[in-house]
Amino acid sequence: MSSTAQAMGKTGKAEKAEPQARSVRVVLLALMIAMLLAMLDNMIVGTAMPTIVGELGGLAHLSWVVTAYTLATAASTPIWGKLGDIYGRKGVFLASIVIFLIGSALSGMAQDMGQLIGFRAVQGLGAGGLMVGVMAIIGDLIPPRERGKYQGMMAGVMALAMIGGPLVGGTITDHLGWRWSFYINLPLGAVALAMITVVLHLPAKDRSQVKVDYLGAALLTVGITSIVLVTTWGGTEYAWSSARIMELIAIGVVALVGFIYVQTKAPEPIIPLHIFRNRNFTLMSVIGFLTGFVMFGAVLFLPLYQQSVQGASATNSGLLLLPMLLSMMVVSLIAGRVTTNSGKYKIFPIMGGGLMVVGLFLLAQMDTGTSRLTSGIYMAVLGAGMGFLMQITMLVAQNSVEMKDMGVASSSTTLFRTLGSSFGVAIMGALFTSRVQDEMSALGGGAATQQSAQLDAASLAKLPDVVREAYQHAVSSGTHAAFTLGAAVAVIGFVAAFFVKEVPLRGAGPRPAAEAAPAADSKIPQSA
Repeated sequence: MSSTAQAMGKTGKAEKAEPQARSVRVVLLALMIAMLLAMLDNMIVGTAMPTIVGELGGLAHLSWVVTAYTLATAASTPIWGKLGDIYGRKGVFLASIVIFLIGSALSGMAQDMGQLIGFRAVQGLGAGGLMVGVMAIIGDLIPPRERGKYQGMMAGVMALAMIGGPLVGGTITDHLGWRWSFYINLPLGAVALAMITVVLHLPAKDRSQVKVDYLGAALLTVGITSIVLVTTWGGTEYAWSSARIMELIAIGVVALVGFIYVQTKAPEPIIPLHIFRNRNFTLMSVIGFLTGFVMFGAVLFLPLYQQSVQGASATNSGLLLLPMLLSMMVVSLIAGRVTTNSGKYKIFPIMGGGLMVVGLFLLAQMDTGTSRLTSGIYMAVLGAGMGFLMQITMLVAQNSVEMKDMGVASSSTTLFRTLGSSFGVAIMGALFTSRVQDEMSALGGGAATQQSAQLDAASLAKLPDVVREAYQHAVSSGTHAAFTLGAAVAVIGFVAAFFVKEVPLRGAGPRPAAEAAPAADSKIPQSA
């Protein structure tokens, strides 16, 4: 009789677990749509920019359309993470989606460049909460031990955004008009909003004793804004040694020092400094910064090299990165599965760091005679390295903190990766541009690139053969310098990976993720 009752009990649990598992899958689908919105936006808008400038004018302010969005996203990221920890993940995440959609709608209705820049900043504020919300909610729903199996899904969304963004942007602009580059977010966002509202259920937060650290938030915003402006303007709008750049550096340093001091006194700090006492969390922040530095530099310079030197079309620029992105997605999926099955992860940051160094070193060897097959193989090596690192850094960072700090852990890791990408694009870009201009001057073709160190395939075709060949040699030289720097930076991440301590991941072995959701309320001790 007891065995019959036990069997009925197990059947009941299984029947209950099945709809729970389905609910988690629906939530994950909605989260992936939100992640796609955040990642796809800049790539779609970038393709539409020439058309936007043609209609609205304001060419002098063109860069601010991207800068305003980037600034707002970076500055709001840690604040969204903390608000989720304080007030509850679901409501804060839904608010970020709504703000993003309002910004998208307003951007689509903009009548001049000033309005577009302002509305893009609103859109960026919402975008800052999208990525953090996705990562933190996944952290709440799925224990780290189970989370690895979903890494391939997240890497796939990233690859889809990078490959599909320029294609979708070009198609929309040509057939529907540039305003639909923003309006396209509305139906996708509405679907994510509805699905999350209905299906996502997380424990409510006690708000009675909460006091938001407004001073810390303001200081952090000023500090991040200064850093992003330095990396965006340095070497382009202003010389690195100019008074404006020096002022921004000074403001940034003072604001961040003040922020750190305030965090030691605030009862509810925006970024609790105690999380950095955890060795693994600090190492993941460093490795995430370096991964962002390398990855976005590669995404910038690889299509440029292939268009300028190998004669590829700019129309399908996203497809040029296919070897790197497919490799990243497949490796991320394999690493996630192995992590879920074994609970082991330390080997992956080491392998990822090593492959990144090798891949960047190989890419630095490319010249005017390198074939597309060879460069594709080199990109695949780099992609494999990033595949081992992209999601593992977030996984280990989240596993290194208590559940109450899940939001700030997710936002801090995302912020360090964002800042890394800003520094990577700025420093590698400055080195690349300087090398190209020096080479062109030495070869007597400097006048051809007086205004820009980047010429597309159509512009190159119009140049005399001698000048075109000189420019291709100069781009190869610039690419060599940029990727050599990237390889040197990646070595730091490779070394840092050896100091990661393999702390057991929370959660049992393979089992339905929904069954593990209640574990989100548990707490773990800080590890060394």
